[in-house]
Amino acid sequence: MPGLVHVVDDDASFRTAIERRLKLAGYDVATYASAQDLLDAAPGDDQPGCILLDVRIPGLSGPELQSRLVASGSTLPIIFLTGHADTATTVRTIKAGAEDFLTKPVSSELLLDAIERALVRQDAMRSQRSRLEAFRAHLARLTQRERQVFDLIVRGKINKQIAYELGTTERTVKAHRHQVMEKMQVHSLAELVSIAERLGMLDTKGD
Repeated sequence: MPGLVHVVDDDASFRTAIERRLKLAGYDVATYASAQDLLDAAPGDDQPGCILLDVRIPGLSGPELQSRLVASGSTLPIIFLTGHADTATTVRTIKAGAEDFLTKPVSSELLLDAIERALVRQDAMRSQRSRLEAFRAHLARLTQRERQVFDLIVRGKINKQIAYELGTTERTVKAHRHQVMEKMQVHSLAELVSIAERLGMLDTKGD
């Protein structure tokens, strides 16, 4: 899977060596001598990519950079690669969302496997985000009354109950229900409920 690997390490010889290894494997590579250099470059996640990050670097440390990136909303997966591994740091970075924690020296097979996993996970996250954005766009097309019907449908209300609650007729509710299904581009109640769950619309709603 092609992609751009951002390498953050203060060791120039290491950056040169790892860049050569990754390019031979078919990846594009960008290297940075410090965490601040990467922050200044502000790499986006609009293309497949990940960050290969050392733990101990001048200025911001690797875990501190990870925290900054998470706070900024970055979805670039992070793989830590360090010669200074300890259990506490490993656990902390993995809990914060790091894709993997590798120790130098690392074999090409282990490194490339970790990068491939990171890119696969990023692709899945991007696909999920794209679906959620599509769902929100569909939801925005509903009229106010259709949105009311939508909310009641996903809470398990039948047409008769919806009609009573909204002070209208079952026939009108059926017409709105049809519009809701059409605009949300679904064919079943289960799909509609699934969308509501993914958008977090059922967390605080009750009967």
